Amino acid sequence: MAVKNYYDILGVNKGATDKDIKQAYRRLARKYHPDVNPGDNSAEAKFKEVNEAFEVLSDKEKRRKYDKYGDKWQYADQLDEAARQQSQYRQYSTGGGTSFHFGGDIGGMDSLFDELFGGTGRRGFSRRSQPRRGQDLETSVEVTLEEAFNGSSRMINLQGEKPCPTCHGTGRIQNLPCSTCRGTGVVSDIKRLEIKMPAGVNTGSRVRISGKGQPGYGNGPSGDLYLNVTVVPHKVFQRQGDDLITEIPVPLTVAVLGGEVQVPTLKGGKLALKIPPETQNGRIFRLGGQGMPHLGKSTRGDLKAKVNIVLPTKLTEKERELFKQLGQLHPA
Repeated sequence: MAVKNYYDILGVNKGATDKDIKQAYRRLARKYHPDVNPGDNSAEAKFKEVNEAFEVLSDKEKRRKYDKYGDKWQYADQLDEAARQQSQYRQYSTGGGTSFHFGGDIGGMDSLFDELFGGTGRRGFSRRSQPRRGQDLETSVEVTLEEAFNGSSRMINLQGEKPCPTCHGTGRIQNLPCSTCRGTGVVSDIKRLEIKMPAGVNTGSRVRISGKGQPGYGNGPSGDLYLNVTVVPHKVFQRQGDDLITEIPVPLTVAVLGGEVQVPTLKGGKLALKIPPETQNGRIFRLGGQGMPHLGKSTRGDLKAKVNIVLPTKLTEKERELFKQLGQLHPA
């Protein structure tokens, strides 16, 4: 199995800033998104690969582990601890000053990884036989404002790992590295999963789905799945926290004399709004409880309707005359 270089996948160098990584991800995600390339399996595979690279490199801790251990970054904590223990056992001195050495040199990360996860190891038992919780997974999800308003369900393709079916996660067959998983005990796995997005999510929300991460080992529990949410901008409504803002066209005569206009809502209907006489351009009217749901609550934000006065065009001679008279009554 070829080792993936996440920096090459995003087309950035190892010293790239968070901003560089985010810009590269957005450009590639737009290019390879399944909606833009319907039926193109190679584009879909590339899209998944780009998402996988971004999920690691956009997280400071995961990126640190990846820079240190490469494709084995998910086992960084175990490798760090094993290295520390080997360092302690490698050499020690008795009270008389005689030094004892055990097992020679550590032998590099690959041998350390093989000892930690494959075979019996120095202590005569397989670590994979011990129950161990599966790794957590993360993926990025884009939702429309309507989906964030109502809550939604959708299917996603989730790329992760599963215990090797040949060696059953031990990494070994008759004390030799498993040829299927190359001694790692895991193989790549792409599963289709239905997720439920709660109402009220916003860009930056991190939704936890319990038990949908990597499967555990030795009857250990599965990890969790975390969804990093981005809400796509809307052409009619702007979001401000849990409030919504929309501009409403108001004829000049209604703004001056008063009247009623219709305000669109994200639910799909319209609300009648009374405009008092002499309403100024840019005035904001608040419609309580018509905004976004508060995440995890039954209450909602407000809908703010911003007045955009529409001036008449293609005036008749009579209308021009009336405006002249008005200008004489209210000189600047």
